[in-house]
Amino acid sequence: MQEHHYLGRLPKISETLWYIALWQDQWIALLSFSAAAWKCAARDRWIGWDSRHQYDRLKLIANNSRFLILPDWHLPNLGSRVLSLCQRRLPTDWLETFGHPLVLLETFVDPQRFHGTVYKASNWLHVGQSRGFRRTGKGYTPKSHSPKMVFLKPLQPDARELLSRPILEPPYRTGGTKMMLKAEQMRSLPDFFARIPDPRRIQGRRHRISTVLAIAAGAILCGMRGYKAISDWAESLGQKARERFRCRREKDRFVVPSEYVIRDVLIRVDPQHLDSALQQWNEAYGKQDQSLAIDGKTMCNAIDDQGYQTHIMSAIGHETKSCYTQKK
Repeated sequence: MQEHHYLGRLPKISETLWYIALWQDQWIALLSFSAAAWKCAARDRWIGWDSRHQYDRLKLIANNSRFLILPDWHLPNLGSRVLSLCQRRLPTDWLETFGHPLVLLETFVDPQRFHGTVYKASNWLHVGQSRGFRRTGKGYTPKSHSPKMVFLKPLQPDARELLSRPILEPPYRTGGTKMMLKAEQMRSLPDFFARIPDPRRIQGRRHRISTVLAIAAGAILCGMRGYKAISDWAESLGQKARERFRCRREKDRFVVPSEYVIRDVLIRVDPQHLDSALQQWNEAYGKQDQSLAIDGKTMCNAIDDQGYQTHIMSAIGHETKSCYTQKK
């Protein structure tokens, strides 16, 4: 792959499977299937899913990240035959290896080099072009490079409807409820916490309470549970996301609060003030809910003054999974 593919070899990207096509014990083609692209407007429009569900469902999509036919084997129909054989066995291999199913494949073809003939012959759908931005360690490239042709291949007839439905069936759930926060939501979260009194002493405050609470809320909305998970999520934020959360700027970089600061604020903040702020955020961003579910739970290790365990009733939106209010 490194020697013959114009992009070279590709390192392992999250969940990845490699395939070698053989003919009489000779290597004739190499393929790799990796994690799906985080964002792709053409793909997302075709699926029609809500961006708040996208993060958790990307694991149901795999990217044909490399496809190489070795130099001595450029024969008619070989490419489509190899691709068809991979498509046939990939869902089973993926389920056995990673423990969850696949419902859709994607790939990107450079139109300056290829026409996507192999994918068209294998009945892949050409759904548009990418915008040409490449993801880097610091976000995305500032300028658009060569846009790519976007091809999709459903692995089951209802792939499109399955990925866009409000609630997934158990076999397709790949973890807890998670959301992707939009830039607008990141910028707005601190505003809802700005009026909450800060219980900390003025001396030594390095991060505004609105920033700490906004990051904690954003992490929990994205599926994080526990102080360590919230802190790890905060550390994974890029510089643009940190700026949207209004993080402290030090030496031309935005820094996030530490696990100790997050824990200290969440333990000491007034829960009624926090609940009120979260309800206001839900009212602003939970308008897509057409129905509510009433859910009850017993809080572990929460004992009231009379020695009884605390019980909480919650109103949850079906579509957004947002908690509108809770009552003891």
